[in-house]
Amino acid sequence: MTTAIVILNWNGEKYLQQFLPILIEKTTFPDVEIIVADNASTDNSLEVLKEYFPTVRVIVLPKNYGFAGGYNEALAQVKADYYVLLNSDVEVTTNWLPPLINYMNANENVAACQPKIRAYHQRTHFEHAGAAGGYIDRFGFPFSRGRIFGTVEEDKGQYDSIVDVFWATGACLMVQSELYWKVGGLDAEFFAHMEEIDLCWRLKSSNYRIVCIPESIVFHIGGGTLNVENPHKTYLNFRNNLLLLYKNLPKHLLKKIMFWRFFLDYAAAFQFFISGKPNDAKSVFKARNDYKQMKSNFLEKRNQNMHSAKNENLTDIFQKSIVIHYYLKAKKTFAQLMH
Repeated sequence: MTTAIVILNWNGEKYLQQFLPILIEKTTFPDVEIIVADNASTDNSLEVLKEYFPTVRVIVLPKNYGFAGGYNEALAQVKADYYVLLNSDVEVTTNWLPPLINYMNANENVAACQPKIRAYHQRTHFEHAGAAGGYIDRFGFPFSRGRIFGTVEEDKGQYDSIVDVFWATGACLMVQSELYWKVGGLDAEFFAHMEEIDLCWRLKSSNYRIVCIPESIVFHIGGGTLNVENPHKTYLNFRNNLLLLYKNLPKHLLKKIMFWRFFLDYAAAFQFFISGKPNDAKSVFKARNDYKQMKSNFLEKRNQNMHSAKNENLTDIFQKSIVIHYYLKAKKTFAQLMH
């Protein structure tokens, strides 16, 4: 079985110089190719790759397609049994890849998996985007084993079991190439944020498993393109989260969930406003407005998802509200949430 590790790079010259040598050094598993797909960078990324990494295959994209579209364009030019979508700001560790490949080889019904993600700048703690595997609550809000909203836990081995999760992080996502294309790949209209959750939802609905394998560990800087406090990131997260729900929720749940999301989103906007983040509050309003404008363009995708779905009762969706549990019941960790 062949594996292609594909880094989608956009103006990541610094990260390529910092992390690509480590990736090359610590990736010794047979039948593995390392590829950098450049998303129309305007820095010296291509010169750096040519001068310092001549053995690494480079795919040059003619324009910036965003995270989702960029990967689709790049992966269409890659032949492998497994893809590993790897952020440019990820530091891999010794033996990071074999546990992922071996588990996928032994479990054909696993469509995708991720390692345990720790924070590069606080190495004892989980990283915000993915931690030890992702979930969503019934209203679509994502969280992880090791991270709920702004609470990121120290990794004390509490989540070292291999478990089925609802989504695997796009920071380091291993996926069967055949299944990636079977369900349509990443949704390029998302541009960035939530696209991996959308992909995993479609895979789960097709009765495939998504798994976190904590034996594999990587460190992620995070926020390499947009930091956590960026209002545009707030906009993309809220807009794409609504699109995610519209595309994938069964008919009998869609209207009810969207009714409650109206109130939850306006509560979030109010929270941003009183916290001194008026631009983030505006981003929530803009996200809701743009979602309404875009919804009709997603009707065909929704119909296709509903038609191809083999499993509507996804047990990995937390059937309560993490907003209520986190803010009102003070359940700040994944372990507390599950008890």
